[in-house]
Amino acid sequence: MLGTVVMFLFAIQLLGSAVETLSPVLRRILEQIIVGDRSALGVSWIASYVLANGSIVAALSLTLFRSELVVPSQLFLMVVGSRLGGAAIVLFIGAFDYLNEELESVSESVRLGVLTFLLTHSIYLPVLVVGYVLLPVVESWNVSNPVIAGETGIADRLVPKTDVNVPDLIPVFTKGIINAVGAVVAFLLALGLIFLSMRLFDRILDSVDKQRLRERYVKRLNDKWTSFTIGLVFTGLTMSVAFSLGVVVPLYNRGHIKRREIIPYILGANIGTLVDTLIIAVALNIPVGVLTVALLLGLGFLVSLLPLLFYNRYVSGISVLYEQLVDNRGYFIGFLVSLLLVPLLLIGLQ
Repeated sequence: MLGTVVMFLFAIQLLGSAVETLSPVLRRILEQIIVGDRSALGVSWIASYVLANGSIVAALSLTLFRSELVVPSQLFLMVVGSRLGGAAIVLFIGAFDYLNEELESVSESVRLGVLTFLLTHSIYLPVLVVGYVLLPVVESWNVSNPVIAGETGIADRLVPKTDVNVPDLIPVFTKGIINAVGAVVAFLLALGLIFLSMRLFDRILDSVDKQRLRERYVKRLNDKWTSFTIGLVFTGLTMSVAFSLGVVVPLYNRGHIKRREIIPYILGANIGTLVDTLIIAVALNIPVGVLTVALLLGLGFLVSLLPLLFYNRYVSGISVLYEQLVDNRGYFIGFLVSLLLVPLLLIGLQ
């Protein structure tokens, strides 16, 4: 476990150093692609599809900001985009089976994916709007990018520095790797190490007795507030939404957990999944990044309380959309097309 954590943190530092080295090249590329805030949202959304991992895209967005390749508003939208895109990945996994099997098998292949997508977007779209409106307030605090020497702001004072003497050896190793293999190879190596560390972490979690966890917590999912809290805390502690959802998926598929019971759990998991992004921002020592992710966490938590307060209406609305998408092949195909079309339009229409 400790070795996996060390590998993850080292990979994050290597990614940051590689991005800094490649910043002149990346700047020219990003100036052609990210020409506004909307395109930043679209790029991270699409990138989550390509990498099949929203956390990787969020980490990359933070390193781009640290190298001054994106501005705070674009960082915010790119982190949000990583979540919007990440929510659709499970849908694409089940889409092939959906389009190549009989209608009776449709619900089995995409049922949880559609539900997760609808719940995630019902939270993060309002968070996107409210957070984007609040961003000028954050920027008015005279926050600064800590890379720029001599400039300080409220963010730098609110978020404590994470520099200590021993980890100062890490930049020596990262720069040594970059000098030895080149920045491009180091960049790809960093991404590979992040993927590997997350995979190893998931494998460690797979050794946990899921059956015992289910027996211990399934009865507590009957209460919406308890279900939400378990999803939030469980995902935050494990830093793996795949694991936290994997614990309850078999029960949901077998009908042991009702939709009304699993919805609060997924809402909580969708907020808890930002914890790893917050840790990355702290590891990279980016005060503005920490505040940006904290803003997302706070807004996500507050917005998630509204469905819980008006739970019957929320579940009814989600259920109507859910049944339409799952039971109608035409609607579902149009839905899949929109998942690709919307982020592409965000990139192309400026």
